[in-house]
Amino acid sequence: MQPDRRSGPRIGDPARCLRRHFFVHAHPEFSWKTFIVETLNVRAYPTSRPGSVTLWGRSRQRPTCVKPSATLAALVVLVLGATSSAGAGEVRPNIVVILADDLGIGDLGCYNAESKIPTPHFDRLASEGMRFTDAHTPSSVCTPTRYGLLTGRYCWRTSLKHGVLMGYDPLLIDTKRLTMASLLRRAGYQTAGVGKWHLGLGSRERTDYSQPLVPGPLDVGFDHFFGIPASLDMAPYVYVVDAGLEAAPTEEIDVSKHRRQGGEGMWRGGPIAPGFHHIDVLPRIVDESVARIESYAETPETPFFLYVPLSAPHTPWLPIEEFRGSSEAGYYGDFVHQVDAAVGAILRSLTNAGFAENTLLFVTSDNGSHWPASDIEKYDHRANLHYRGQKADIHEGGHRVPLIVRWPGEVPAASVCDETVCLTDVMATVAAVVGQSLPEDAAEDSFDLLPALLDKPHETIRDATIHHSINGTFAVRVGPWKLIDGLGSGGFTSPQSVEPSDGGPRGQLYNLAEDPTESNNLYLDRPDIVAQLTAVLNDVRDKGFSRPGAVGPPLAAP
Repeated sequence: MQPDRRSGPRIGDPARCLRRHFFVHAHPEFSWKTFIVETLNVRAYPTSRPGSVTLWGRSRQRPTCVKPSATLAALVVLVLGATSSAGAGEVRPNIVVILADDLGIGDLGCYNAESKIPTPHFDRLASEGMRFTDAHTPSSVCTPTRYGLLTGRYCWRTSLKHGVLMGYDPLLIDTKRLTMASLLRRAGYQTAGVGKWHLGLGSRERTDYSQPLVPGPLDVGFDHFFGIPASLDMAPYVYVVDAGLEAAPTEEIDVSKHRRQGGEGMWRGGPIAPGFHHIDVLPRIVDESVARIESYAETPETPFFLYVPLSAPHTPWLPIEEFRGSSEAGYYGDFVHQVDAAVGAILRSLTNAGFAENTLLFVTSDNGSHWPASDIEKYDHRANLHYRGQKADIHEGGHRVPLIVRWPGEVPAASVCDETVCLTDVMATVAAVVGQSLPEDAAEDSFDLLPALLDKPHETIRDATIHHSINGTFAVRVGPWKLIDGLGSGGFTSPQSVEPSDGGPRGQLYNLAEDPTESNNLYLDRPDIVAQLTAVLNDVRDKGFSRPGAVGPPLAAP
C-alpha cells in the first residue's frame, strides 16, 4: 500500500506500521538525504568506516554494523541513485511556519502553568510535538527576526544595525540571496506568505505604493503573498496582494478618532485604504491562510510552504467581541487568546484538507512580549515568564521565545528540548528535511535542528548564539554563560544604557544555569569567561558567518 501523499498513511495502515527509520553509513563521500524505499524511510550519513554499512532502526537502542551484502548493496545503490533525482516515493512534508508578533513565552499554558490567558491550541501542539525551552530570536524586535528566520542570517550583518523598518522602507533582503522560500521553491514546493511582511517593499528610498511593489515577497521566493506592509501601528494601512494593493490608500487616518476600536493601544497617522479596519486584520490573515490551504488541497501531490507571520498580539491590542474579557490579563490577554484561536483555525484547516499528518509545523514568536513591570503588577501575569526584560531588550525577556514543532510520526509527541537554538536555524533544518544542500554564501548563521527534532544522538547544535537588541547592543551565549557587551537593557526597559564607572563593570556576565533571571552580574568576578566570550563574539561578528562551511562578507558590508 502506498501512503497517501496528501496526508500520509493513517493510523493502522500497513504502510505506517511498516515504516521504520534507518541510518545507513557508507563511504565518506556519501551525502545524506531522506527517501522512502518501498515502505522504508532511509537516511544516509557520511562515515569514516568504508567497507561496512550501519542500519539504525527507530526501535533499536544501538546501531548495528554489518558487512555489505547483495541486498544492502542494492539498497544503498537505490538510495544513491535517488540523490540525483527525487523518486516517486520521496517523502516531502508540507511546511508551515506560524510567527506570532510580540507573543511572550509566559503567555502559553504549556510554558507557564500560572498564565492568566487560555491557550488551548498552543498547549495541544506542545502535547503533540516538541517544545523548546531555550529558543531565541536573532533580535529582540520585528524586522531583524523576520530577516533572520527567512534567510538563516543575522540581520546585523546587513545595513540595518539597529531599530526596525517602517512602512515606506525598501526591501531589506537582497533578491540574489537564497531564502527559505526560494530554497523550497527550487525543491518543487508551492510557496506563499500570508500576514505581516515588515521587510520592506520596492527599491526606492521611499516606497511608492502607486507603483508595482517590486522587489517584494515574490522576488525572494514566494509564489503568492497577502498581508500588510509592516506592523499594525505603521502607515500605510493597506493590504498587499502579490506585487500590488487590494485597494489604494486614498484616505488619511485621523489618529484622534481611530486610536480605539474596542481595544487598547495606538497607531500612527497616515494614508489608509477605504474599508481598512485595524480590528479586522488578524481575522483576515486567518481567512486568507485557510483559503490558501484549501487551494493547495486541489493539488495534493505537490508539497507547499506556507509562511504565516501574524500581526498580533503586537499593539494595538484589538480583540474582537468574542474574545473580550476572556482572559485575566486585560486586552492584551484577550488578544493573545484570539491569536491562539487563529492558530487553531489554521490547524483545523490543515486537518480538513488532509494535510495534518504530513505537515512539519513550526510555531513561534518574533521576540518577547511588550509587557513592562507595570503590567506584571497590574495583572499578576508574567508574559515573559520569570525572565528579565521585555521586547526590544538584550536580556532574556527580549529574545527567549516559545518554539513548538509538530511533525506527526517524526517528532516525538509531548517531548521537550532544552538545547539553545535560534530562529535562524529553521532554514538549515528545512533544507535538511527536503534534502537540499546549503550554498556556502547562504544561511550563514543557521544550524540543522533535525537530529534534535528526531530525538537522535547528536553533538551540541550551537557552540555560540548571538543576541541583538533594538539599539544595537550585542550579547553572546556559550553554554550557560551570557555576556552582554554593555550596561543597561539596550531596549525599552529603563535604563536603556549606562556609562561605566571607574573601576566598575563595562558589561554584564550571567550564568543562566544558576541565575536565569540575570540578577547577579559576574563581569568583574570572572574576567576569564569575559575574555573567552568576548573573543567568540568578535569572531562571529567580524568574519561574516558562524555556520561551519559557510562564508560571508565582513560586518560592515550590507
